[in-house]
Amino acid sequence: MIYVSGQAGFTADGRTVPGGFLEQGRQAFRNVETVLAAAGASLGDIVEVGIFVRDMAANLSEVIALRAEFLTEPYPADTLLEVSALAQPDWQIEVEAIALAPRRVAR
Repeated sequence: MIYVSGQAGFTADGRTVPGGFLEQGRQAFRNVETVLAAAGASLGDIVEVGIFVRDMAANLSEVIALRAEFLTEPYPADTLLEVSALAQPDWQIEVEAIALAPRRVAR
């Protein structure tokens, strides 16, 4: 199992990406992808994803678009929650995931 703690729309140097919700969401999913790759896995190995947003009403269509862009069948279990705040005041979305590590073939 690979547990990816909350990833938001920040770059490797810790800066929040410019732009709006969709840009932050894409970066958050790319950050999840980077963590999974370091563990030898991919987005396709995710079995559960949690998405936290600060404004559900304004961003639901973008969340649906992000899920379609980054998640594939068989789709993971998915929880979407609206929260009053995230760790940084300019963050609009945070993504966490649980993935199954691919089996390694013994040699």
